[in-house]
Amino acid sequence: MPQQLLSTAGLPAADRTAYWVDAVCDAYVMLECEPLAGAPRIDGEIVLETLSTLALSRVTASAQRVRRTARQIARASEDYFLVSIQTDGVGEVHQDGRRAVLQAGDFALYDSTRPYDLVFGGDFQQFVLMLPGPALRAQVRDTQALTASAVSGRRGAGHLMIEMIRTLAQDIGTLEPASAAAVADSVTQILVAGLRTLPAAQAPAVSQLTAYHRAQIKAYIQAHLNEPGLDVAGIAAALRLSPSSVHRVFAGEPCSVTEWLWAQRLDRLARDLSDPALQRRSVSELAFELGFNDAAHVSRAFRARFGCAPREYRARAVTGMA
Repeated sequence: MPQQLLSTAGLPAADRTAYWVDAVCDAYVMLECEPLAGAPRIDGEIVLETLSTLALSRVTASAQRVRRTARQIARASEDYFLVSIQTDGVGEVHQDGRRAVLQAGDFALYDSTRPYDLVFGGDFQQFVLMLPGPALRAQVRDTQALTASAVSGRRGAGHLMIEMIRTLAQDIGTLEPASAAAVADSVTQILVAGLRTLPAAQAPAVSQLTAYHRAQIKAYIQAHLNEPGLDVAGIAAALRLSPSSVHRVFAGEPCSVTEWLWAQRLDRLARDLSDPALQRRSVSELAFELGFNDAAHVSRAFRARFGCAPREYRARAVTGMA
């Protein structure tokens, strides 16, 4: 998969900070950067790769403060989550009234739709993972309570995350396009597992009966995704539950039953669009086979979840850039 390198190396010293600001904005979202520790400028490089709906970059740079302001948010409708995964030096993530201090191996989440600050008091290196906001919100409840909270890289899901990212950074160039979506999904699931270890993510325990019905509902939806008329009433009738019971069972999930159904269809469509065996079939044909019945609606929903239109997503997959 093509790699992009953005570096201040070789530039006149007086031009490096301005170039760095432009590079950071190109790689991520609109930001402000300024040197710290009395340094006259920022030196650094960003190595940027894409993997399905994820962007993975390695940042190596000098001391600096990075800001995402309310004014920048108002000027650009960028909806992404970013994850800083520290590999060298110390980084800080400030958002929503919290401050996460990241040592090597630790990671923290932040949301581009609200202001944040990143502070690096000295030379540092980190991986940055960027993914569409709607995709994570469909899997994790109350994401605003999880930002700027450090997940340790020394154990559990945090340790798995740092090891997977390191391995992926080394091998991403050898991945086949057809594998990219599956690998991206695995990275997202490990991220979700790490976030769920945070105290603010601890959901109230549910009864065995609720857990059973929730699993039943999800299994039924997965087995009947291609039915255009699938809705809460039909799910309830098939499982011999009332519609209100279906809604109640799903109350502890990050999204409603209908939203979860749409998310599963969109995820399945994304996988189909990445499948070389299905390249001759049109986007509309694949979408309608998954129960969608409005091409314009599909395109809008797909763009909201993955950050690009279905045809653009397929084109990236075919060229190895998705």
